[in-house]
Amino acid sequence: MFKANQYVTLMASLPYLGELFEAQQTPLSRLKLEARLKMLSEEDALRLHQIQSLIRWHHLPISQTDAEIIAAAEQFFQQVKNPILREVVAFRLELHTIVAALRRRQRGEKSAPGEPWGYGRWVQHIERYWAEPDFRLQGNFPWLLEAQQLLHDNESVALERLLFSYVWTRLTQLGADHYFDFEAVVIYVLRWDLIDRWVRYDGQLAVERFKHLVDAGMGEFDQLFA
Repeated sequence: MFKANQYVTLMASLPYLGELFEAQQTPLSRLKLEARLKMLSEEDALRLHQIQSLIRWHHLPISQTDAEIIAAAEQFFQQVKNPILREVVAFRLELHTIVAALRRRQRGEKSAPGEPWGYGRWVQHIERYWAEPDFRLQGNFPWLLEAQQLLHDNESVALERLLFSYVWTRLTQLGADHYFDFEAVVIYVLRWDLIDRWVRYDGQLAVERFKHLVDAGMGEFDQLFA
């Protein structure tokens, strides 16, 4: 069993994360983070991996179906009774479901009752109010109309920033009373992952913008050394 003082040692070894959008790089490398996480018991390490597998959909194999993801989520909630861990997974799955609905509707698809396309308490509600711009969920998710507009305008960077901000804030709220326990470790890792994704995503965009500027500039001077 993982002792409480080991959690203290582990969390004390992890540097302060700082603010999401101010980061130029992660406060420690993935290699160093994984080395620190080796302090976890086998049971806790497996649970952390299970949580990451459920919510890091950008890493899922393309062959994995929605039905398989939903089945994995149901298995998690049957196994895990910890309220914080359940909420961490639940709100991320709800977010994935809402964004999936926005994207499906943007493509002109209709809701399909009974089809395994999302998970959580809002699936039937979204299907019922499919034609409403905010699925009548604006009260629960104040950012939803803005996300819908950004998706419509193809503002992918601004949309990612909006969603990342929501996740970061929610994780911060859930971790408010947890400092030296397994919940704190999970929330730290998930927030670290957000920083890692944003830094790499923003860096890739910067490279693309630079290439675009170079190409645009060379349009005038492509015969300079001919």
